Amino acid sequence: MKKITIAIDGYSSTGKSTVAKQLADYLGYIYVDSGAMYRAVTLFAMQNGIISKENFDFEKLKKLLPSIQLEFKKKPDWSKAHIFLNGKDVENDIRNLEVSEFVSPIATIPEVRTKLVAQQQEMGLLKGVVMDGRDIGTVVFPNAELKIFMNASAEKRAERRYKELTDRGDSVKFKDVLRNIEERDNIDTTRKDSPLKKASDAIEIDNSDINIEDQFHTVLQLAKDRIAGRV
Repeated sequence: MKKITIAIDGYSSTGKSTVAKQLADYLGYIYVDSGAMYRAVTLFAMQNGIISKENFDFEKLKKLLPSIQLEFKKKPDWSKAHIFLNGKDVENDIRNLEVSEFVSPIATIPEVRTKLVAQQQEMGLLKGVVMDGRDIGTVVFPNAELKIFMNASAEKRAERRYKELTDRGDSVKFKDVLRNIEERDNIDTTRKDSPLKKASDAIEIDNSDINIEDQFHTVLQLAKDRIAGRV
């Protein structure tokens, strides 16, 4: 059976990673969470005093980019691959609201995007990959056989993100989560370099009122059709 490249783009907290991982597991494909890569760079910037609420020294970040090494590793008892930053597992460290506050500004830096896009494209050379992010179908894999664009209302996405954070014990306010979602939407769609937008040949799925199981079966059928050459 031939293998294809599947690109899943969309707004933050639309469940891109969830459905991408489900699809990769079912098809036996490699799953790459491109958002984790940008979050890891953001964590690096925070740890090295490059970005805070008062300051963003993007020139320092550019100089230190060569020292940032990212790698995905997976163990048998892990549900998905974890991202490692310079040899350290930072999968949990990158998922908090503080990192979320700064990831969109970090992603606007052209040099950061150039570095990560090159790594992502290398990961997809052999096909059989599912990758999610903001510019996968438009920049990273413009020739992907299947492109999906995920959308949902800001309120629905904030509800999901708030539940995710509070379920793991984070102390956050819903209004702060919603504000973060809306701010990230604005930055992601208006940045000059690789803004978030739907590829002309992408299939849009609004999952505001769709459960995870129905969403997965919808995407899986699209993938099966493309693999079989039916569409």
